[in-house]
Amino acid sequence: MAQTAQNPVKQQQKIIVPNKHGEKLVGLLHDTGSGEIVILCHGFRSSKETTSIANIAVALENEGISSFRFDFAGNGESEGTFHYGHYRREADDLHAVVQHFSGANRIPSAILGHSKGGNVVLLYASKYHDIPTVINVSGRYDMKRGIKERLGEDFMQTIKKEGFIDVQNKKGSYRVTEESLMDRLSTDMHEACLQIDKDCRVLTVHGSADEVIAVEDALEFAKIIPNHKLHIIEGANHNYSSHQAELASVVVDFIKTSLQQDKATS
Repeated sequence: MAQTAQNPVKQQQKIIVPNKHGEKLVGLLHDTGSGEIVILCHGFRSSKETTSIANIAVALENEGISSFRFDFAGNGESEGTFHYGHYRREADDLHAVVQHFSGANRIPSAILGHSKGGNVVLLYASKYHDIPTVINVSGRYDMKRGIKERLGEDFMQTIKKEGFIDVQNKKGSYRVTEESLMDRLSTDMHEACLQIDKDCRVLTVHGSADEVIAVEDALEFAKIIPNHKLHIIEGANHNYSSHQAELASVVVDFIKTSLQQDKATS
């Protein structure tokens, strides 16, 4: 019998969750009827429709695990203004989502983020200590890297002089203010990771051929996060363009094992 026949897929349900600033965050619930729910977070200038995030949601659904993928404020369908930086604010958006489902008697058992979303879930774990399983897919360890590639070699001089930099790329344009740049530069992933509980299981997945965030960043996370597993996907780029099935398989296996451990100890 086909997998889909064993696990009939329910309609995806659009859910709106207000964040602490009163902005409406829009997300899609893949509801299998499971008590547990996995919350999926997108990356920089992206959305809940990111291929890897959508594919992971379907892979979880096929295993009978519910998930919720949503747009951070200023991205996708959610309200608010897009900001460069704002990592901690996005962690607070994620907290609003966790609280929403906890209040609806669903148990957010894992949080996953890709790229910037990977940073957000680690920052969340360092602050809130209420999610037992965290998955960082291609997050950045060294926040000072990757800036000049987007903003230019002289970004600091330009932003000090003008107060902002307008960036144009194939996705459109966006403005980086001095405040938002400083927000990023002041985000210390090393210090944050040291605050993650040793009982919190963390998986870092990274592609060996990542062209945006070097695989070395994943090795740094592995050194400092107390309860950590590292999985390098050989040949994968930042968006896992040719490695979607492998990414989903690694993530789903880790989540299933974690859920079994949670049930065994509860």
